Amino acid sequence: MTGETDRREAAEHLALTLVGAGMQRMGARTIAAFLFSEEESLTAGDLARELGVSAGSVSGAIRMVAQMGLIERIHVAGSRREHFRMRDNAWTTLYSRQHSVVDDVLGAVEKGVEAVGPGRAHDRLEYMRDFYAFLLNEAPMLVERFERQRRGGPRS
Repeated sequence: MTGETDRREAAEHLALTLVGAGMQRMGARTIAAFLFSEEESLTAGDLARELGVSAGSVSGAIRMVAQMGLIERIHVAGSRREHFRMRDNAWTTLYSRQHSVVDDVLGAVEKGVEAVGPGRAHDRLEYMRDFYAFLLNEAPMLVERFERQRRGGPRS
C-alpha cells in the first residue's frame, strides 16, 4: 500500500475500527488523520480538508483528542492559526491517563468490598478489586519494558 487511495482507505479502516471499539466517529477520524499524516503539524482547516468536513465539525474532535493526551498544541512561527501535532509518546501518555480512571474504579470497588458482608457480592467485588489492583501494579513495568524495547535495549 503506497498510493494516496490506499493511505486514505487504511486511515478510514483504522478510524472505523476505533469507532467499533467505542470511540466517537469524528475523534477516531481525527486520530487517524494525525497518524497517517507526513506533516509535522495540522490545523483545523488541514483536518477539515483531509476528512472532507467543515472546520467547525473538527473542533470538538480536536479538543477530545487533545484531552486524551494524543495531540498537543504547538507554536508555528509565522502562522496565526492553531497547530496541533501527535505527541511522540501519545500511546503511553494515553495509557497513563487511563490509570486515573482505573484508580477511581478501584477506590469505588474497595468501598463496595468494605460495605458488604461475606457472600457472592463480596466475592465478585473482591475479585474486581484484586484484578484492577494487579493491573495498576503491573502497568508501569509494562510501559517501562516497552520503552526500553523501543530504544533497542534488553526486553526482560
